[in-house]
Amino acid sequence: MPEFIDAHGIAIVYDVHPAQIPPRAIVQIAHGVGEHAGRYGALVEALAADGYAVYADDHRGHGRTGMKQHDSDVSKLGRLGQGGVMGAVRAVSQLTALIRSENPDLPLVLLGHSWGSFMAQMLLNREPEAYDALVLSGTVYRQLGWGNLGDLNARWNGPDATGMEWLASDPEVAAEFLADPLTTATPMRELFGLHGQLRLMGKPKKNLGHDIPTLLMVGRDDTVGGPRSVHKLADAYRTRSGFTDVTTFVYPNARHEIFNEAAQVQVRADLLTWLDARFPARD
Repeated sequence: MPEFIDAHGIAIVYDVHPAQIPPRAIVQIAHGVGEHAGRYGALVEALAADGYAVYADDHRGHGRTGMKQHDSDVSKLGRLGQGGVMGAVRAVSQLTALIRSENPDLPLVLLGHSWGSFMAQMLLNREPEAYDALVLSGTVYRQLGWGNLGDLNARWNGPDATGMEWLASDPEVAAEFLADPLTTATPMRELFGLHGQLRLMGKPKKNLGHDIPTLLMVGRDDTVGGPRSVHKLADAYRTRSGFTDVTTFVYPNARHEIFNEAAQVQVRADLLTWLDARFPARD
């Protein structure tokens, strides 16, 4: 498995999945807190079959990167280490640069989920010229009052709750997450601390100068932010950043991980339809 060394000397493990037909674009996936790139298998397969090559790393402290970084100490998974939140953001940017160097003639789509979507927003503010489209799932408008800093599982807590029901309506998703040796259920507030969480705050930058097609996808029952927060973000991209192509999909009866939800086939189909309209197939 390929890897690169970040600015703090940490080996970042990533995967490359070639397109199964002549590639029309690259999709860079940025995963969420406590998880890893390997949880996106069905999405990767759908993208590759439709002509999208995929790059996906395990972020600082997470998955295979975290196991190497923390000498296989599972109890430390999710801890970002030296450089913290901003070090993790810079490592994702480093992967972007690597993708661009290896695929100079292909458009690049940044797809971020949850924490990955927060980092994607930050990267877009800093280097909008690096990306040709933006897809965010389980995202929020990154201002206090628009995201949930408390108990994400409060709605489903009870004597038989696992604490991870907030991920998806299918109980198998929570069970598989908890059984996965490369995940951690430790919440962001404990992993990053208040200071780290505040480093993730911000707004879409004004007048970015690049009109980037943007797709926001959210479950109606997502307790991280939900439709109210996502609609606020969409409005900010239109009015602050000057984007003219902003689409929002809200999925009924779906929670945070829409790519693992009961409606995941429809979610993937919607994503591919949106992408295909903007990145035509190549001969």
